[in-house]
Amino acid sequence: MNTPPPRRAAILLAKASITGASQREMEELAQRTQAALSGHFAAVVHAFSEQGSPSLRQALDLLAADDADDITIVPLLLPMEPGFRSWITGAVQRWRRAAQGAQTHRLPEVHLCTAPGDSLAIDVLVQGLLQQTPVSVDAPAAALPAGSVIPPQKRRVLVCQGGPCNHAGAALVWGHLRNEQKRLDLRNAGGGMMSARTSCLGPCNLGPVVQVFPEGTWYGGVDEAGMDRIIASHLLGGEVVADLAYAPLPAKQMLR
Repeated sequence: MNTPPPRRAAILLAKASITGASQREMEELAQRTQAALSGHFAAVVHAFSEQGSPSLRQALDLLAADDADDITIVPLLLPMEPGFRSWITGAVQRWRRAAQGAQTHRLPEVHLCTAPGDSLAIDVLVQGLLQQTPVSVDAPAAALPAGSVIPPQKRRVLVCQGGPCNHAGAALVWGHLRNEQKRLDLRNAGGGMMSARTSCLGPCNLGPVVQVFPEGTWYGGVDEAGMDRIIASHLLGGEVVADLAYAPLPAKQMLR
Protein backbone atom coordinates (compact mmCIF):
# COMPACT_ATOMS: atom_id res chain seq x y z
CA MET A 1 0.00 0.00 0.00
CA ASN A 2 1.46 3.33 -1.09
CA THR A 3 1.80 6.06 1.53
CA PRO A 4 0.17 9.31 0.35
CA PRO A 5 2.53 12.28 0.00
CA PRO A 6 2.54 14.75 2.89
CA ARG A 7 0.01 17.55 2.70
CA ARG A 8 2.20 20.67 2.46
CA ALA A 9 1.16 24.22 3.30
CA ALA A 10 2.85 27.61 3.50
CA ILE A 11 2.48 30.82 5.47
CA LEU A 12 3.60 34.13 3.95
CA LEU A 13 4.59 36.08 7.07
CA ALA A 14 4.66 39.90 6.96
CA LYS A 15 5.30 42.32 9.81
CA ALA A 16 2.11 44.37 10.22
CA SER A 17 -0.96 45.76 8.48
CA ILE A 18 -3.34 48.48 9.64
CA THR A 19 -5.33 49.03 6.43
CA GLY A 20 -7.74 46.98 4.40
CA ALA A 21 -5.71 47.63 1.24
CA SER A 22 -2.58 45.98 2.67
CA GLN A 23 -4.65 43.07 3.98
CA ARG A 24 -6.03 42.50 0.48
CA GLU A 25 -2.54 42.77 -1.00
CA MET A 26 -1.36 39.92 1.23
CA GLU A 27 -4.47 37.83 0.49
CA GLU A 28 -3.93 38.24 -3.26
CA LEU A 29 -0.23 37.36 -2.95
CA ALA A 30 -1.14 34.17 -1.09
CA GLN A 31 -3.74 33.29 -3.74
CA ARG A 32 -1.32 33.86 -6.63
CA THR A 33 1.38 31.83 -4.88
CA GLN A 34 -0.97 28.92 -4.28
CA ALA A 35 -2.15 29.00 -7.89
CA ALA A 36 1.46 28.94 -9.15
CA LEU A 37 2.52 26.14 -6.77
CA SER A 38 -0.70 24.12 -6.61
CA GLY A 39 1.17 20.94 -7.45
CA HIS A 40 3.43 21.38 -4.43
CA PHE A 41 1.34 23.13 -1.77
CA ALA A 42 -2.24 22.28 -0.81
CA ALA A 43 -2.70 25.64 0.92
CA VAL A 44 -0.92 29.00 1.02
CA VAL A 45 -2.10 31.62 3.53
CA HIS A 46 -0.78 34.92 4.87
CA ALA A 47 -0.15 36.10 8.44
CA PHE A 48 1.28 39.03 10.37
CA SER A 49 3.82 38.95 13.19
CA GLU A 50 2.59 42.17 14.79
CA GLN A 51 -0.62 44.07 14.09
CA GLY A 52 -2.91 42.54 11.51
CA SER A 53 -5.09 39.49 11.04
CA PRO A 54 -4.56 36.61 10.94
CA SER A 55 -1.70 36.33 13.40
CA LEU A 56 0.94 33.62 12.97
CA ARG A 57 -0.76 31.58 15.69
CA GLN A 58 -4.13 31.82 13.93
CA ALA A 59 -2.60 30.76 10.62
CA LEU A 60 -0.89 27.77 12.26
CA ASP A 61 -4.19 26.78 13.90
CA LEU A 62 -6.00 27.06 10.57
CA LEU A 63 -3.54 24.87 8.68
CA ALA A 64 -3.30 22.30 11.48
CA ALA A 65 -7.11 22.01 11.49
CA ASP A 66 -6.92 21.56 7.70
CA ASP A 67 -4.75 18.45 8.29
CA ALA A 68 -1.50 19.93 6.98
CA ASP A 69 1.45 17.60 7.55
CA ASP A 70 4.17 20.12 6.82
CA ILE A 71 4.07 23.93 7.10
CA THR A 72 6.72 26.21 5.64
CA ILE A 73 6.92 29.80 6.94
CA VAL A 74 8.18 32.37 4.42
CA PRO A 75 9.27 35.60 6.20
CA LEU A 76 8.67 38.57 3.92
CA LEU A 77 11.38 40.75 5.42
CA LEU A 78 14.57 42.12 3.95
CA PRO A 79 17.09 42.15 5.46
CA MET A 80 16.22 39.09 7.52
CA GLU A 81 17.04 40.34 11.01
CA PRO A 82 18.40 37.61 13.32
CA GLY A 83 15.95 38.77 15.98
CA PHE A 84 13.00 38.12 13.65
CA ARG A 85 14.19 34.57 13.02
CA SER A 86 14.45 34.04 16.80
CA TRP A 87 10.98 35.52 17.27
CA ILE A 88 9.47 33.12 14.71
CA THR A 89 11.18 30.17 16.39
CA GLY A 90 9.84 31.19 19.80
CA ALA A 91 6.34 31.84 18.44
CA VAL A 92 6.17 28.40 16.82
CA GLN A 93 7.42 26.73 19.99
CA ARG A 94 4.77 28.50 22.08
CA TRP A 95 2.08 27.55 19.56
CA ARG A 96 3.17 23.92 19.61
CA ARG A 97 3.09 23.74 23.41
CA ALA A 98 -0.38 25.29 23.54
CA ALA A 99 -1.73 23.20 20.64
CA GLN A 100 -0.49 19.84 21.91
CA GLY A 101 -3.22 19.64 24.53
CA ALA A 102 -5.98 20.61 22.09
CA GLN A 103 -5.01 18.53 19.05
CA THR A 104 -6.41 15.01 18.65
CA HIS A 105 -3.78 14.05 16.08
CA ARG A 106 -0.11 14.69 15.36
CA LEU A 107 0.83 18.35 14.88
CA PRO A 108 2.38 19.29 11.53
CA GLU A 109 6.09 19.80 11.13
CA VAL A 110 6.99 23.49 10.81
CA HIS A 111 9.93 24.78 8.78
CA LEU A 112 11.37 28.21 8.07
CA CYS A 113 12.61 29.42 4.70
CA THR A 114 16.07 30.94 4.55
CA ALA A 115 16.42 34.70 4.35
CA PRO A 116 15.16 36.25 1.10
CA GLY A 117 18.59 37.76 0.57
CA ASP A 118 20.01 34.26 0.10
CA SER A 119 18.25 34.02 -3.27
CA LEU A 120 19.06 35.64 -6.60
CA ALA A 121 15.30 36.12 -7.03
CA ILE A 122 15.57 39.26 -4.88
CA ASP A 123 18.21 40.63 -7.23
CA VAL A 124 15.91 40.05 -10.21
CA LEU A 125 13.00 41.70 -8.38
CA VAL A 126 14.99 44.83 -7.49
CA GLN A 127 16.42 45.14 -11.00
CA GLY A 128 12.93 44.79 -12.48
CA LEU A 129 11.55 47.51 -10.21
CA LEU A 130 14.34 49.89 -11.21
CA GLN A 131 13.50 49.40 -14.90
CA GLN A 132 9.91 50.53 -14.38
CA THR A 133 8.75 54.14 -14.67
CA PRO A 134 9.07 55.67 -11.19
CA VAL A 135 6.18 57.47 -9.51
CA SER A 136 6.59 61.05 -8.32
CA VAL A 137 6.56 61.69 -4.59
CA ASP A 138 3.71 64.04 -3.78
CA ALA A 139 4.02 67.10 -1.57
CA PRO A 140 3.17 66.46 2.09
CA ALA A 141 -0.52 66.62 2.90
CA ALA A 142 -1.82 69.42 5.07
CA ALA A 143 -2.01 68.60 8.78
CA LEU A 144 -5.43 67.39 9.89
CA PRO A 145 -7.10 69.28 12.77
CA ALA A 146 -7.70 65.98 14.59
CA GLY A 147 -3.94 65.59 14.97
CA SER A 148 -3.94 68.45 17.47
CA VAL A 149 -6.76 67.14 19.67
CA ILE A 150 -5.89 65.57 23.04
CA PRO A 151 -7.88 62.31 23.21
CA PRO A 152 -10.20 61.81 26.20
CA GLN A 153 -9.24 58.16 26.81
CA LYS A 154 -9.04 57.15 30.47
CA ARG A 155 -6.31 54.50 30.22
CA ARG A 156 -3.01 53.99 28.46
CA VAL A 157 -1.67 50.46 27.89
CA LEU A 158 2.09 50.07 27.38
CA VAL A 159 3.47 46.85 25.87
CA CYS A 160 7.22 46.39 26.36
CA GLN A 161 9.17 45.65 23.17
CA GLY A 162 12.57 45.19 24.80
CA GLY A 163 14.72 42.23 23.75
CA PRO A 164 13.73 39.79 26.53
CA CYS A 165 10.04 40.64 26.18
CA ASN A 166 10.09 40.22 22.41
CA HIS A 167 11.84 36.88 22.81
CA ALA A 168 9.02 35.88 25.17
CA GLY A 169 6.35 36.82 22.62
CA ALA A 170 5.62 40.53 23.23
CA ALA A 171 5.08 41.23 19.51
CA LEU A 172 2.27 38.66 19.48
CA VAL A 173 0.72 40.32 22.53
CA TRP A 174 0.99 43.76 20.92
CA GLY A 175 -0.61 42.61 17.67
CA HIS A 176 -3.41 40.90 19.57
CA LEU A 177 -4.08 44.02 21.66
CA ARG A 178 -4.23 46.23 18.56
CA ASN A 179 -6.59 43.85 16.79
CA GLU A 180 -8.88 43.66 19.83
CA GLN A 181 -8.67 47.44 20.27
CA LYS A 182 -10.17 47.82 16.81
CA ARG A 183 -12.67 44.93 17.09
CA LEU A 184 -14.03 46.00 20.49
CA ASP A 185 -13.72 49.76 19.89
CA LEU A 186 -11.60 50.05 23.05
CA ARG A 187 -10.74 53.66 22.28
CA ASN A 188 -14.29 54.48 23.36
CA ALA A 189 -15.48 51.48 25.42
CA GLY A 190 -14.96 51.29 29.19
CA GLY A 191 -13.86 54.90 29.52
CA GLY A 192 -11.57 54.62 26.51
CA MET A 193 -7.93 53.60 26.14
CA MET A 194 -4.92 54.10 23.92
CA SER A 195 -1.99 51.74 23.47
CA ALA A 196 1.70 52.14 22.74
CA ARG A 197 4.78 50.02 22.27
CA THR A 198 7.76 50.97 24.40
CA SER A 199 11.43 50.18 24.77
CA CYS A 200 12.47 48.17 27.85
CA LEU A 201 10.19 48.83 30.83
CA GLY A 202 12.61 47.23 33.28
CA PRO A 203 11.48 43.94 34.89
CA CYS A 204 12.83 41.71 32.11
CA ASN A 205 12.40 38.48 34.14
CA LEU A 206 8.64 39.03 34.02
CA GLY A 207 8.32 39.31 30.23
CA PRO A 208 6.18 39.89 28.28
CA VAL A 209 5.51 42.98 30.42
CA VAL A 210 2.42 45.17 30.09
CA GLN A 211 1.69 48.27 32.18
CA VAL A 212 -1.72 49.91 32.50
CA PHE A 213 -2.13 53.56 33.47
CA PRO A 214 -3.34 55.65 35.25
CA GLU A 215 -3.06 52.97 37.95
CA GLY A 216 0.44 51.99 36.82
CA THR A 217 -0.41 48.30 37.23
CA TRP A 218 2.40 45.93 36.20
CA TYR A 219 1.44 42.71 34.43
CA GLY A 220 3.96 39.93 33.68
CA GLY A 221 3.99 36.77 31.62
CA VAL A 222 1.19 38.16 29.45
CA ASP A 223 0.15 36.12 26.43
CA GLU A 224 -2.85 36.61 24.14
CA ALA A 225 -5.22 34.88 26.58
CA GLY A 226 -3.85 37.02 29.41
CA MET A 227 -4.39 40.17 27.36
CA ASP A 228 -8.01 39.11 26.79
CA ARG A 229 -8.43 38.90 30.58
CA ILE A 230 -6.82 42.32 31.09
CA ILE A 231 -9.15 43.83 28.49
CA ALA A 232 -12.30 42.27 29.95
CA SER A 233 -11.48 42.82 33.62
CA HIS A 234 -9.23 45.89 33.87
CA LEU A 235 -9.92 47.99 30.78
CA LEU A 236 -13.65 47.35 30.55
CA GLY A 237 -14.48 46.39 34.13
CA GLY A 238 -12.02 48.43 36.18
CA GLU A 239 -10.75 45.36 38.12
CA VAL A 240 -7.05 44.40 38.15
CA VAL A 241 -6.29 40.81 37.08
CA ALA A 242 -4.63 39.82 40.34
CA ASP A 243 -2.86 36.62 39.26
CA LEU A 244 -1.12 38.42 36.37
CA ALA A 245 -0.29 41.60 38.31
CA TYR A 246 2.95 42.32 40.21
CA ALA A 247 3.43 44.79 43.03
CA PRO A 248 6.18 47.45 42.53
CA LEU A 249 8.61 45.96 45.08
CA PRO A 250 12.33 46.83 45.30
CA ALA A 251 13.31 43.15 45.65
CA LYS A 252 13.95 40.93 42.62
CA GLN A 253 10.86 39.10 41.42
CA MET A 254 10.68 36.12 39.10
CA LEU A 255 7.83 35.19 36.79
CA ARG A 256 5.28 33.13 38.66
